[in-house]
Amino acid sequence: MTLDDALAALNSQIEPGRAAQKAAYHKQSRVILGVPNGAINDLTKGWRQSLTVPERVALADALWQSDIFEARIAAGKLLTQSRIKDDADVWDLLVSWVPDFDSWAIADHACGALGKRLTAAPIRLDEVECWTTSDHLWTRRAALVATLPWSKLPNPKPADDDIRLRILGWAATYVPDRAWFIQKAIAWWLRDLSKHAPDMTRAFLAEHGPAMKPFAQKEAAKYLK
Repeated sequence: MTLDDALAALNSQIEPGRAAQKAAYHKQSRVILGVPNGAINDLTKGWRQSLTVPERVALADALWQSDIFEARIAAGKLLTQSRIKDDADVWDLLVSWVPDFDSWAIADHACGALGKRLTAAPIRLDEVECWTTSDHLWTRRAALVATLPWSKLPNPKPADDDIRLRILGWAATYVPDRAWFIQKAIAWWLRDLSKHAPDMTRAFLAEHGPAMKPFAQKEAAKYLK
């Protein structure tokens, strides 16, 4: 499948009026086609099933480089899969996108794919840890959003708990950062963690909660009794 084929498929799913709504909601200056998320899901599901991994990597790269809003979301969805054999090229491509992040919607879909590759090979957390000191807000944020799978584990192994504590250490260094998206990411991680490890969440909030923005502290504790 070529980029032209993929863009034609996306264009066929445009809903009149949706582009303007999306541009306003997502505060985007890049091209927005006006394709519903459900249609993007359906298209990328079919592409994942019909294309080999190298073909998917090539198409995802082309979609990303087009810099079209829905194309970048599709690129992330195209590479979101738990089991991918020989996934080094997938990982390298995903990592290459991180400095381009500038929108939560695009970044979150790409981080979903990054999370799959991290859980497949946790050694990659060493690379992600370097993101935590980046000058780029969205790169720092990605370190938490891409590691969300560990916040959601219902039955973690001891190694998983060690990883959780490691990531919470990153989150602790973010607390003084007053940027809304950083505070939101901390709260998101803690909120999800609280459903499975409430004591770990309470310990973090006891130490760092008072220094968090009030909205973030409230959201982080949303499910704690």
